[in-house]
Amino acid sequence: MDFHSRNADADHRGLIVIGHRGASGYRPEHTLESYRLAIRQGADFIEPDLVATKDGVLIARHENEISGTTDVAAHPEFANRKTTKVVDGVRMTGWFTEDFTLAEIKTLRAKERIPAIRPGNTRYDGLYTVPTFAEVIELAKRESRGTRKVGIYPETKHPTYFAKEGRRLDGSLIATSLGRKLVETLVSTGFTDPKRVYIQSFEFENLIELKKQVMPQAGVDLPLVQLYDDFYEAKPYDVAYNAAHGADLAGVYGGLAGEVQGGLNAGTPYGAFATEPMLNWMKANYASGVGPWKGSLLPRVPLATKLDVNGDGKAELGSRNTGLVHPMLGWALKAGLQVHPYTLRAEESYLAQTPGGVAQSVIAEAVQLYGLGVQGFFIDQPDQGVAARDIFLELSKP
Repeated sequence: MDFHSRNADADHRGLIVIGHRGASGYRPEHTLESYRLAIRQGADFIEPDLVATKDGVLIARHENEISGTTDVAAHPEFANRKTTKVVDGVRMTGWFTEDFTLAEIKTLRAKERIPAIRPGNTRYDGLYTVPTFAEVIELAKRESRGTRKVGIYPETKHPTYFAKEGRRLDGSLIATSLGRKLVETLVSTGFTDPKRVYIQSFEFENLIELKKQVMPQAGVDLPLVQLYDDFYEAKPYDVAYNAAHGADLAGVYGGLAGEVQGGLNAGTPYGAFATEPMLNWMKANYASGVGPWKGSLLPRVPLATKLDVNGDGKAELGSRNTGLVHPMLGWALKAGLQVHPYTLRAEESYLAQTPGGVAQSVIAEAVQLYGLGVQGFFIDQPDQGVAARDIFLELSKP
């Protein structure tokens, strides 16, 4: 398949805009209204993060701990569900999706996750339910009209936790494969056009399992995207977990283990997977694309003093781009991988200066990324991503 023709019409030259958690700059994230707005603003793909309920249904939440994105704390009937768990090595206290049935989840209402940054979104607190993955798919179907076919870009959240490590309140293992549930849902809803789906994860094992086992068993072949956290500070949790538990890493990861300099271990950072040999191996064996954090791809340095560039009285712009581009970008493109960085956000606190000291808007940032060769990006304000694509295409006309 020519992945440059995926779900972007000829006039867009294969460039896509991905509505990050919907249009989360304008509505509370991971709600049907957020996804609907993203579609109507022109996003080619909408991105649901997926976790599982107690009864094994996939729902759209950024995390399985839901006190920050729902009103669960205001429900006295669920007060005794509050607990402390360790998820991907991080200890957290709250309410977790695996301890609620879908029917119980549906009694909750979504709220804005970062109200201090997006106070305007708080006007929608309490209005929207938590959608299932199947409901997100049905929305994409309904909103697809004529030649425009809306795509879905689901992410499995904490797959190792859900499959191997996590426990419910009663102490039972969750033992749920998010990848299998994801593919089952796509098949059961008839949403299996490979031009309209990318499956992404920050972990490696579940993507390899999807490619080698789950999708062949289901009779589908959908493109997979390997996400990358900070190249130097972050580590893939599945690798750390499997190494710490004495797993046969060669058996789990195949030739991937042999491509890492010094071998895989619990301390292997994401940067070890951003080398040219590794990217070539991934392309040959399971991945159609990569999703690097933009801060690793285009490094920034902090400013000595934050600046107020939008005149709102708050000095929030605090970094400057170095002008450097990590070689991973060139290696990935050379290998034939799609490159979809994350996350572009319009608010001042997320922006940076150019190397010359000019404050960059999110549209300018997006145009820059297209100019560097990426084929798409995740953005909280899809309308501004669409505007950036229009500008880039106009500027790059032959």
